[in-house]
Amino acid sequence: MTRSSTADTSPPPAPEPLPHPVVDNHCHLDVARDGETVDVEGALAAAAAVGVTRIVQIGCDLPRARWAVEAASSYDALVAGVALHPTEAARLGGAGGSRAALDAAIDEVEALARTHDRVRAVGETGLDHYWVEEGDTDGRAAQVHSFRRHVELAKRLDKTLVIHDRDAHEEVLRVIDEEGAPQRWVMHCFSGDADVARRCLDRGAFLSFAGTVTFKSAQPQRDALALAPLDRVLVETDAPYLTPSPFRGRRNASYLVPLTVRAMAEVRGDDLEELCRAIDATTEAAFGGAW
Repeated sequence: MTRSSTADTSPPPAPEPLPHPVVDNHCHLDVARDGETVDVEGALAAAAAVGVTRIVQIGCDLPRARWAVEAASSYDALVAGVALHPTEAARLGGAGGSRAALDAAIDEVEALARTHDRVRAVGETGLDHYWVEEGDTDGRAAQVHSFRRHVELAKRLDKTLVIHDRDAHEEVLRVIDEEGAPQRWVMHCFSGDADVARRCLDRGAFLSFAGTVTFKSAQPQRDALALAPLDRVLVETDAPYLTPSPFRGRRNASYLVPLTVRAMAEVRGDDLEELCRAIDATTEAAFGGAW
């Protein structure tokens, strides 16, 4: 007997618009449910209606990186980030793959970043010790190799580095220290505590907070948010993932950013409009200027 699901999968209602526009600096518009098509114009219009007027579209493997470039070239509200996600690096270069295949894919990422001026970021790259476990030594080695190459690429092309860090804080900072941080780098969906935040900030990072900051279990992230300087704080969705409370578990989208921003203002004790203005300006600084 199959138990039917009663989970609500409908789109959450639009929140009250923000008093000043902000940027969703990390989104995956290309990720749709099975059988759905991607309605980019609808997503952009819904976001703009609540004050989320610009988006950084992130591509995490070669097909999605190509899509990100095409979308950013078609819509003024979008710029692109291109990279191999750490789990994609492990798939290509770990057991069953080859270092040559991984390097060839990174070479194509470089070509996309070098050729298209709508590409503002190299990312998301980094390390993931949740999906690629300790016993997968080949996969973890491939992640580190890929991360190092992406760091070098961001520096050489003067692009913003966007870092995915899941259960790998120490190793991420070790690679950054060994390779040298780019001029602009973002800790995407910051998941550390106040100590990790201080160490990232000391190295010049921008900290980006997602809907996770609204979760009951996220007090360490709220502590990190509270101590971060206003000119180092960004907001993102990571949509369609990480939907903020009270809609956790339903599909996320950029139009839900106001829920996260209002929670951030409460945690920090900031005036909402002041925080929005700061996020808008800081995102431009983090991603190389206005678009």
